[in-house]
Amino acid sequence: MLDAKRAFDLAASALAAFVFAPVMPLVTVAVFVDDGLPLLFVQERIGCKRKAFRVLKLRTMRDGRVTRVGRWLRATGLDELPQFVNVVRGEMSVVGPRPLTREDLERLGWDTAEHDRRFDVRPGIVGLAQVIGGRTARHTAKLDALYARRASLSVDASMVALGFVSNVVGKTRMRALRRLVLGLGPRPLTTKRRPLTRRTASTHDRAAQSALA
Repeated sequence: MLDAKRAFDLAASALAAFVFAPVMPLVTVAVFVDDGLPLLFVQERIGCKRKAFRVLKLRTMRDGRVTRVGRWLRATGLDELPQFVNVVRGEMSVVGPRPLTREDLERLGWDTAEHDRRFDVRPGIVGLAQVIGGRTARHTAKLDALYARRASLSVDASMVALGFVSNVVGKTRMRALRRLVLGLGPRPLTTKRRPLTRRTASTHDRAAQSALA
């Protein structure tokens, strides 16, 4: 018998297949015309209970450089559409922490028991850290752990809605919209990124708590 979250994942995957059915052929042709084969990028990632799986994405790079079509795919998030196959397989969820490589986990120091909470749930296509905007590795880890503790169908539905908006308006505009919603104001036009202050981190954390209320 399916649990509620798994049923939600399958229903959302079916809806995504219907909504993006006209888009997927156009996107794959664009990838092929722009940069040839292969169309997919396949990489091992670490999932629930730290089990490895092979994540699927539309290829956006060649020889370490982002392609022209790849830049657009990344901006809209359309490169992640093949991950719904991972969802149907049960390797991922629609909503959950971002799946990382083993090397990334070691580099971030997230391969220790202290971060086990993050791996209590399946990794997701969209997650709280991406929507709220983790400004540092520590802040992202806190948001991932917060989602793992407070996950619910209402939270997942909200994250899916925000993920869809991100596909429509683009990730850059989505970040600007998120800052306005959180009351942070527009990002100043500067080439330097300001460090995350205690006050700003607190604002983001309060927003995350509110999103999971």
